[in-house]
Amino acid sequence: MVTFKLSGRFAPTAKHVRSSEEKALVRRLDIFLLTFGCISQVIKYLDQQNINNAYVSGMKEDLNLYGEELNYFTTYFNVAYCIFLIPSQVILTYVRPSYWLSGLEVVWGVITGLIAMTKSAKQVYILRVFLGACESSAWPGTVTLFMLWYTPTELAKRIGFYHSCQGLGQMMSGALQAAITNTMEDHLGIAGWRWLFIVNAIMTVVWGFAGFFMIPDLPNKPNPRAIWFTKAHAELSMARLVRHGRSEAKKMTWEGVRRTFANWVVYFIAILYISTVLGTYGYNYFHLFLKSLKNADGSPRWSVSDVNVIPIGGSAINVVFVWIWALLSDFLETRWTLIVFQAVIGIIPCIVMSIWTSHPTTVALSAAYASYFISYICLGTAPLIFSWLSDIIPQDPEARSLIVGVSVAGYYAISAWSQVLVWPASQAPYYKYGWQSALALLVLVIIMTCMLRFIDVRYLLPQRLAFRAALDNATKDTGDTDVEVFAEASTRKGDDKSKTTISVV
Repeated sequence: MVTFKLSGRFAPTAKHVRSSEEKALVRRLDIFLLTFGCISQVIKYLDQQNINNAYVSGMKEDLNLYGEELNYFTTYFNVAYCIFLIPSQVILTYVRPSYWLSGLEVVWGVITGLIAMTKSAKQVYILRVFLGACESSAWPGTVTLFMLWYTPTELAKRIGFYHSCQGLGQMMSGALQAAITNTMEDHLGIAGWRWLFIVNAIMTVVWGFAGFFMIPDLPNKPNPRAIWFTKAHAELSMARLVRHGRSEAKKMTWEGVRRTFANWVVYFIAILYISTVLGTYGYNYFHLFLKSLKNADGSPRWSVSDVNVIPIGGSAINVVFVWIWALLSDFLETRWTLIVFQAVIGIIPCIVMSIWTSHPTTVALSAAYASYFISYICLGTAPLIFSWLSDIIPQDPEARSLIVGVSVAGYYAISAWSQVLVWPASQAPYYKYGWQSALALLVLVIIMTCMLRFIDVRYLLPQRLAFRAALDNATKDTGDTDVEVFAEASTRKGDDKSKTTISVV
């Protein structure tokens, strides 16, 4: 059961031209909410991935990491991330996002700084657990907020821009580590890789405090500290939700949990998302590929700075193409075709690298380089999947929040152990099963995306149309008077017809 606040002035219409006030609202949301989210995402990815840069920049030797410790650093982080993600999504419906998301960022900033003081792998394991727990709500929590504030023609671009900041974080991490290695190595007696964590920590804590004032919280419960957001903005934001058949945010209930997990959508979207991420996972090991290459005399082909800098080119490709996919999605008003297209592109490096890892002498090394760079092109599926999710069930914010949480948590749960088995550091760069597994997952993505497209058009679209029609009729019946509309949409198993019940108070 979902609740809407309707007004005749902002009644749902077939076609809507944005007013100057609405354009101004979207600009404010972009300046504050989107900017905070994007910079936070850059910093989050710095804090999450700088372990790889540190590993190839002296951490391995200083802490005697000559086994699978790098994989286990990721494993401990992922396990904690997975365990705390869904509870964090639930807490986000009870605690103001400006408190919860910003507070967690400040805490994980402190934890990042503590990694600079570690003397053994065990200490890093412990800190990575707490780091994963604190970072767990950042990405899904911010995406959930975007679903509440932005309309369907605005959403994919914003999620895409936000998601692309992972690539910006990768670029900054490599550049930052290279700069620190060249300028701060042994400064004050501290190793360069330790300075990386110190600098990251300072950035994180400062920006975390900014979030207390930049995050607008919820359309129906705005942040009183956000002086840039007025009561008129809140009313207009609520009207935008109604116009697009979206429910306002509310606290998570057991009924919402039951309804979500009784629906096939949560499992389908989760599997689709997990498959897309793991199917394009190989790019994460570009650093190890570069570090493993040797000259004829056995000396490293690339210096420490080179190993950190070269993948920046791939991250730049990632950023550009995430924007391209997101812009195309909103402009062409399609999600599924671009998801399939990316999967097809991702299959190319999987095939090439599968052959290269098994028979390296039969494939030119340049083809391996090209494959790693190509793999960065198809990293823009997440914004499209979750924008599609928002389109599929616009009337159920509880389900959307949980589905995002389950999808991301499921990925981290599987990645926690699969990357140790599929992408072990000791096998780099000749992974036995990595690229072949990625190939199989991308084929699965293509099949599932086509299936969801069929199901959406055949079964889900009629439900949404009936739901919107019921809202239109309720609004027409009440004129310009504000009304409370309680709506419930359900479809009997095996029945093509959607059943929508609307009552007006």
